[in-house]
Amino acid sequence: MSHLSAAAPRTLSVRPGLSGTALKTLALVLMVLDHIHYFCEFTGLVPLWFTQLGRLSAPLFLFCTVEGFAHTHDRRKYFWRIWRISAGMGLLQFLMMYAGFANRPDGFVPMNAIFMNFVILIPIWQGIDWLRQRRILRGLAAVLIPLAGWPALFIALYHAADQTPLAWLLDSILAGAVYTVLPSWTFIMDGGITYILMGIVLYLLRRHRGWQAAAFVVMELLFYLALPMQYLIASGSFAPGLLFTTAFEWMGVFAVVPMLLYNGQRGRGMKQLFYIFYPAHVYLLYALSWAVLLLTR
Repeated sequence: MSHLSAAAPRTLSVRPGLSGTALKTLALVLMVLDHIHYFCEFTGLVPLWFTQLGRLSAPLFLFCTVEGFAHTHDRRKYFWRIWRISAGMGLLQFLMMYAGFANRPDGFVPMNAIFMNFVILIPIWQGIDWLRQRRILRGLAAVLIPLAGWPALFIALYHAADQTPLAWLLDSILAGAVYTVLPSWTFIMDGGITYILMGIVLYLLRRHRGWQAAAFVVMELLFYLALPMQYLIASGSFAPGLLFTTAFEWMGVFAVVPMLLYNGQRGRGMKQLFYIFYPAHVYLLYALSWAVLLLTR
């Protein structure tokens, strides 16, 4: 009977905690709640806690993308997949904003562009790895061009274009570029420089989970609690209740809990579902909100 026990199927050990797939699924659910509020807030029927819970989704997607980039077997393919989604959604956003294409009757235009942040971050993460490998010039270029070089050049070109008779045309071309092929954090309304900086820190500390979690908490509370509070106090409009009704972006700090529960395993994957789901649900909710708006007028 020994030959039977030798042929018995091997079982894969599953570590306790949340897999990458579980984290992405949680982030998707929270994102949908957030976007239901985002698209249908005008009805007055969607509770505020939908978007308060949704504050956890963007940090979780950032964490998952850090892990996805670190573990993928083909970083170029990983980048181009994200770039295509970003460019496609950016093109639609550009047409909506600059050409009035498919604008909702009340003037609302969806600003969902989280993939633009990842298009900027992936070269920076690769540059960090090159620097660790002492490939200094290549590493510095990969970090500094998307972080500072291209944004500075874009602003300079934009201001220069404004001084010409063809300002409207040149400005539109430049805006079209940053919404599609060459994203700049200066133009991103869904994320931006604070999200970029957080992504850099999460990647730098990804091998040190405790320090990574601590850094995330500090940055969340600094960017989304301390600085808004300082602004509100300086403007004389601060009230504690605002931190739960208006300035509640800081609630994303609670994403640290599922981050700490991550077990380092990929899970079932389902990567195609995640890539398809994000743009699909945005435009489906946008269309549904349009229909609701027309029915309630």
